[in-house]
Parts: sequence; C-alpha cells; structure tokens
Amino acid sequence: MSNTTGKYDFGMIGLGTMGRNLLLNMGDHKVAGAGYDKDATKGKLLEEEDKNGNLKGFSDIKEFTSALKSPKAIMMLVPAGKIVDSVIEELLPLLDKGDILIDGGNSHFTDTDRRVAYLESKGFHFFGMGISGGEEGARFGPSMMPGGDKEAYNVMKPILESIAAKVDGEPCVTYIGPGASGHFVKMVHNGIEYGLMQLIAETYEVLKKGLQLDNEAIGKIFGQWNAGRLQSFLLEITEEIFQYKEPGSDHLLLDDIKDEARAKGTGKWTSQVAMDLESPIPTIDAAVEMRDLSKYKSLRVSLSALYSTTDAPLTVDKVAFLAELEQAFYFSTIISYAQGMQLLSKASEEYKYNLQLAQIAKIWRGGCIIRSGFLNNIFAAYKKDTTLQHLLLDEGVQKLVLETVSGTRSVLSKAVAAGIAMPAYSASLSYFDNLRNQRMPSNLIQAQRDYFGAHTYELTGKDGVFHTKWGSGK
Repeated sequence: MSNTTGKYDFGMIGLGTMGRNLLLNMGDHKVAGAGYDKDATKGKLLEEEDKNGNLKGFSDIKEFTSALKSPKAIMMLVPAGKIVDSVIEELLPLLDKGDILIDGGNSHFTDTDRRVAYLESKGFHFFGMGISGGEEGARFGPSMMPGGDKEAYNVMKPILESIAAKVDGEPCVTYIGPGASGHFVKMVHNGIEYGLMQLIAETYEVLKKGLQLDNEAIGKIFGQWNAGRLQSFLLEITEEIFQYKEPGSDHLLLDDIKDEARAKGTGKWTSQVAMDLESPIPTIDAAVEMRDLSKYKSLRVSLSALYSTTDAPLTVDKVAFLAELEQAFYFSTIISYAQGMQLLSKASEEYKYNLQLAQIAKIWRGGCIIRSGFLNNIFAAYKKDTTLQHLLLDEGVQKLVLETVSGTRSVLSKAVAAGIAMPAYSASLSYFDNLRNQRMPSNLIQAQRDYFGAHTYELTGKDGVFHTKWGSGK
C-alpha cells in the first residue's frame, strides 16, 4: 500500500478481545496498525500490550481514519447486526472511493450480501471474513475465511497470510468466493462446532452416569482419545477443563457450572438455512435443540421429580464399552463434518459461490475451533475428487465408517436401555442409516399427502404425476 497521508497500514474498529488480539498479532508481524474504540482505555491497553511499537490506539474516529495510509484498509470487529451498519455509516463520510472495509465479525450472510451491494454502489471495496480460533487464535494465528471483493482480498492477502495459523508451512486463509461466501462458510463451521461440542457433552454424560467414572478418569479418557485418531482442539481443551480447579478449591470448577448452555445464534442460522436449502444436518440440529432444552432448568427439575431417574451404572465390560464408545464418537464426528460439507456443497450450487471444499478443509486444519486430525481426511477426499457428491462416498472415509458403525449401534442400544439421552449420536446414526437406505418409507407419506390433500405423487418406472381417489378402493 502506498503512503499518501497517514502512518498506519491497517485499521481495526473494535478493540475487544478479538479485535485487540488480532491487531497485536499484526504488530508482531511488523504491520503498522491503528485501533479505534470509543472506550479510550481499550486503546491504551492495546499500546501497553504491544511489544514492538507498531500499534496505536485511538478514541476519536476522525483521528483514527486520518492516521491510515491510502487506500485505507479497515476491519470491523463489532457485534453482528445493526451495529455493523451504524459503524459503516459513521465511516463512509471519512473514506474515499477505493478504500477497503472488512467485516470480521459473525454477521449473518444475508446482511453481508446486502452490504456488498451497498458499498459497491458507493465505490468502496468490501468483503466479509469469518475468523475462527477465539482469543488465542486471534493472538497467535487464526483460520480466516474471506469472501467478497477479490481485488480487496488480494490487497490484504500479504497481511492476512502473515498472521494466519500455519499448517505444514501454509497459511490457514484462502479466498473463499464471491458475495457473502466467507461468512456463510464461517456459519457452517460454527454449526459443525455445535455438533462436535454436543457429542463431547453426551460422551461426558455416558462416562459419568453410565460408567460412573470420576472426573479424573473422564479427563484421562479424553486425553487418551486426543492422543490418537480423535485428535482435535475441542478434545484438547476438554481434557484441560477436567483438570482445572479454582485457586484454593478442592474440586473442579466444571462441577459448579450451571447446566444451561448459551449460544450466539450461528448454530441456529446453520439449521435454518439448511432447511431452506433442503440439506439435512440432523446432528447439528440436535445440538442446537439441546442447547435450547438445557435452558428449561426449572422445568427439568420438576419433571425429574415426577419421572424418577436412577444413576445405576451400565452393566457392561468397561474396557470393551470404552473401545465401542471411541468408535461411536469417531463415527459421529465423521457424520457431523459430512453434514456440514454437504451443506456447503448445496449452498455453493444455490448461491453460485464456487466453493473449493478441499481448500476450506485445508484452512480449517489450523487455528480454528473445529481443527482436528480428521480434517486431513476431508482435505484428501475433496482434493482427490473436486466433484465429490458427498463425503461418505470417498473410499477412505467409507473404510472409517464401516470400522466404527457397529460400535455406534452397540453404545446407543445400551445407553437408550439405561435411559441416557444421546440425541446427537442418535441423529448421526439415523442420518447414516437413511442416507444408505435405497428405499425409504417416504412413499407412504406421499400416499397420505395425496389422500388428504390431492398433492399427487410419482410412480416408480413410470413418467408423469398422478392422483388417486383413495376412498374408492375400500
């Protein structure tokens, strides 16, 4: 970028946890960065934490924009929704045509589509970029999913590649596609994340209630799994959660946390758009639903008194059951990823995103919340066949599914008999069993629809659309 007036290469609006850490990451890579936040203390904190003298905090937006080199490049990391629009409107009078705006928050992709068209009409470059990795990822290397104005991305590419997580020396950032594709891919990433987290929670339930293991034993199991083929960031942090005690406490903090899970909406958005696109993701749907169900704490307490439950252990061989449970977790993990990748494939076709699924899997291998060893399998599958219709059609993935499905059936049958809920596991297996079902019972549904609503039906081996006056057959 050429220096016409200001001193700084890059501007960040919003110096909360993500914005400040991402800017500090840039400072570590010799990027001269300016940060703006209405709260002046956040700008001071940025300068205190900057060890390289590359960053400056501002609380006056005019001073902030004036300090940037032209063409100005500014990222917004503010809460999704109306706040993004208000920041854009505040900025526009202070910018020149050709300047670059980036929305790095978790905006809904339809909002991003609207902003792409609006800012393009005003002569500005804009792209939405999903960022995954949380606080640590932002500070030391996130996975980033930029989509929209490719010219603007190419200008920013050197900076983004410098701060991204690296796997095998390659940065975990790539141009995703046009329009809101970056935010769409990040939304689906978060949906997969919901599914994986719910699977871990259900595993915890089985280990605690079914096998009646103590916290230390449960933590060790998660640690052992993370050291094998189930390696993932989520299992890594789960193992650490099972070791953490507050200073001076004699028990895990986990045991004091209320069992009501919150959400910021991206999982729900994933389920909603999947239904719009008719791309089923039942494992992810179950995860969203269970977060909602967890919020009915008082109702659950009341019903537990009416419908008595016992914590009697599963009458199983623990060693054999744990081996099956590892298989079931791996199987369900595969299915959660597969559902997400299929949704991306359907969206790419519907919205003309031209998504490169191999590249998406590749940049998810480092920095992001859903990074795992299995992403190498996904990357290999879509690299081998860029037109792969479904992940489960890949020969390598097929082998893994066939190795683990029997353990899944065994675990679920025992858990259900004991009254232990495993909705995400169950949804994963049902999805698989119906996806491989050459003839589903949906013919009966079509007959019923035609009976009560004259909705018609099609016949096997015969062209055309048909309707029957069903009552006459009595």
